[in-house]
Amino acid sequence: MRREGGPETPAPRILATAALCGIAAFMLAGVALHWLRADLDWVHVPLSFYLLQGEGRWLQAGYVALALAIVLLAAGLYRALVPPARSGAPVLLFALGACGLVVTAFAPTGQAGLEPRLGNWLHGVSAQTAFLGVTSAMLLQAWRLRADPHWRGRFAFAFALALAAFAGVWLLALWRDLPRGLSQKVLVAVIAAWLWTMAWWLRRDGASARVHRVPPI
Repeated sequence: MRREGGPETPAPRILATAALCGIAAFMLAGVALHWLRADLDWVHVPLSFYLLQGEGRWLQAGYVALALAIVLLAAGLYRALVPPARSGAPVLLFALGACGLVVTAFAPTGQAGLEPRLGNWLHGVSAQTAFLGVTSAMLLQAWRLRADPHWRGRFAFAFALALAAFAGVWLLALWRDLPRGLSQKVLVAVIAAWLWTMAWWLRRDGASARVHRVPPI
């Protein structure tokens, strides 16, 4: 039996493994910062404020790791899916969201009592770009799973979780009375859960699935 793509088939699994490492690094940094910055009320203070001061460098590194994980996962899924299920749109949106995430990490958020600066505006715009770019890509990528026989059974879960994340972005933007810290962190957790699940599936059998699609010769 000939593997489609020959020796390139392990690539999606390698990309998925690297993506899992990046997601784990981000989650560990986020949890650690909540312990180190006990002075911040995690229910009401968004993640942006954890990027400030010296300890924020750990979370900045976590943001960069997550951005790399997003790009690697997008590339891995594109290579693992059959050609009819592939689309460049989610890959581009994932890349856009990843870029927004990196800018968010290094552009300082606005603080009460300080005069607004260009960097504060850039932080806000890039954060929204990251949220909208990644969640839109999640929806499109989940939708494309229907065209792949191996991934079709996972469509319902992947699409439902992506839809919850996409709706959460708009809920967070429109419902201003929500506790900003808690609601944002729940949204981030949902996004991270989707990314982790897709990367885990891809690492487990994303590459080997191609074997079953190619008839023996």
